[in-house]
Amino acid sequence: MSRGVLTFFCGKMGAGKTTNARETARAANAVLISEDEWLEALYPGKIATVNDYLKYSARLKPQIKKLVQSILMAGTDVVMDFPANTLAQREWFREIFSEIQAGHRLIYIDLPDEVCKAQVAKRRIEQPQRAATDTPEMFEQITRYFVPPATDEGFNTTVVANHS
Repeated sequence: MSRGVLTFFCGKMGAGKTTNARETARAANAVLISEDEWLEALYPGKIATVNDYLKYSARLKPQIKKLVQSILMAGTDVVMDFPANTLAQREWFREIFSEIQAGHRLIYIDLPDEVCKAQVAKRRIEQPQRAATDTPEMFEQITRYFVPPATDEGFNTTVVANHS
């Protein structure tokens, strides 16, 4: 049986990773796995800082990796709404697909900071539960760690850019 394909996203906070993940999963009839949903379900109200996120995300990842690999090995495509915004995050995705010889797609949503900040501000209004973390200060703090994917990383990358 052939393996499923893993699709994951890179883009700054507010770039539209979650929206694109949902649309991609729907179009491909793939399983969608959202880090935000898992974190909120397992650790409600516990994530207020970047360090909190790192702590709880690290707890989640080993089990999510096993789950995703199992789904891919069954031949079903998986779309992951987990950030691939740093070299370490992308290496985790590489482990997931390479250990089981599955295909992959990295979608890089390349938007200017001003667009991302505007979308974060809009999301803060539309989703009041995110108001505490979706702040300009959090955007700046998170963006300091952002590393765009480079061709020498060897991913099958699609760039979605809108600099208008």
